[in-house]
Amino acid sequence: MKNIIIILSKELKTYFASPMAYIVAAAYLAITGFFFVASVSDAFSEASIRGYLAGATFFMIFMSPAITMRLIAEEQKLGTLELLLTSPVKEAEVVIGKFLAAFLTVIIMIILSMYFVIILYIFGDPDTGPLFNGLLGLLLYASSTLAIGLFASALSPNQIVGLVVGSGILTALTIVDFVASRIQGIGSDILSFMQLGASFSVFDLGALGVAESGHFADFARGIFSITDVVFYISITIVFLLLTVIILESRRWR
Repeated sequence: MKNIIIILSKELKTYFASPMAYIVAAAYLAITGFFFVASVSDAFSEASIRGYLAGATFFMIFMSPAITMRLIAEEQKLGTLELLLTSPVKEAEVVIGKFLAAFLTVIIMIILSMYFVIILYIFGDPDTGPLFNGLLGLLLYASSTLAIGLFASALSPNQIVGLVVGSGILTALTIVDFVASRIQGIGSDILSFMQLGASFSVFDLGALGVAESGHFADFARGIFSITDVVFYISITIVFLLLTVIILESRRWR
């Protein structure tokens, strides 16, 4: 546990000692703010954060790999990964420490965006249950995307490769429900099970033939589902384990 805290502290300091965290946070607030304003601007709009959640999940496809791309790739490029792995630190501790640093960074961004919720309570009467359920879903979604981004970062010493691969995986998992709806038979069932993203937006996607479905869509509607919670936790654990396996393979090279 001590090693995890040390790695976590080091990575957090690195994040906020550079302009990267501030640029990503500003972009996150701008994107989610746009989606939120668009969703509550109509005369009879619903007092909810569904627009904010739509912008957040969309932006995290690119934001999460951007946050995690340097965590392991930079260590490989500088040659410090081998030094780290030969020290009395387990691969799992390295992965968990770096993952928690990225996750806390995202949590800080989400906290900064909570003024959207304050605005809703000032000018509207939102239902608190669905609101907090949506935020829970967003945290679970963020943990999954960060785990995938960290896995992509471990594949290559090139940060850009990690960004592209991570965003590619997340994009594929996000649109897989849309593809599954157009494939018949067992292929559709497999793709639907794999879906990570949410096929919903503040815009009228129904006109485009895209239904509101998927694991995150239930959270956005205010529906709490153990299946969806287990799904996101499973995705997070699987990709963190894959990252540990990659690091273990490098130790024995």
